[in-house]
Amino acid sequence: MTHIPYEIIGDSKYNGVLIIADHASNHVPIDIDLGIDEKLLYNHIAVDIGVKPVAELIASQFKVSAIMAKQSRLVIDLNREEDNPDSIPQISDTHEIIGNNIDPKERDARIERFHRPYHSKIEQILRDMQPSLILSLHSFTNSLRSDPNAHRPWEIGVLYGEHEATSKQAIALLEQYGLNVGDQLPYSGKLLNYTMDRHAEALQIPYFGVEMRQDLVADDKGRERFAQILGETCLKITKMLA
Repeated sequence: MTHIPYEIIGDSKYNGVLIIADHASNHVPIDIDLGIDEKLLYNHIAVDIGVKPVAELIASQFKVSAIMAKQSRLVIDLNREEDNPDSIPQISDTHEIIGNNIDPKERDARIERFHRPYHSKIEQILRDMQPSLILSLHSFTNSLRSDPNAHRPWEIGVLYGEHEATSKQAIALLEQYGLNVGDQLPYSGKLLNYTMDRHAEALQIPYFGVEMRQDLVADDKGRERFAQILGETCLKITKMLA
């Protein structure tokens, strides 16, 4: 069954800003049965809540482009290496994903169907567009079922791997908006940064990764606020890089 694993929106102008959203959708193709309660598809384990509408707002208002995943992270987690067991997770935040208990042949077929075309398309866009800046867009929960006592007060987190200069610029700019910014929080980009390691760090393209707190982008007002802040931040950074 044909399924294009990505959606591209906005203006892919040369030397512009590219948004990459690995977890923008909760869609599960009809021929895949995850074996879970459908309600979980509206939970963080299935999708980064708020990411798709925020990306769409930034693309529209600031005339930039975005590539977004079109299937749930439970189908395939595009921000994991192909051989990482969590690229097709069998457990997520204590929930068992029964339908992901598949044999190696089925696993490789799913990777071939979703993971490889997505990352190949990003490579093509980077060759054609040669962006001046990449924004990696994610969101996080203010609590975890697996660790309910953990306090996550940050309104937005900025993640990075080895190349931190652009992220440090982003942190300073975001703090000017009065945001409580987590530097390598709620987790470190040095531990989980596959897409940016492959497509930004390896090619030395300036980038910063953000994690928006989901309760703050759960409605239109919150999404518009973060889209404005992030769009303005991207433009300010591109001017610094020029």
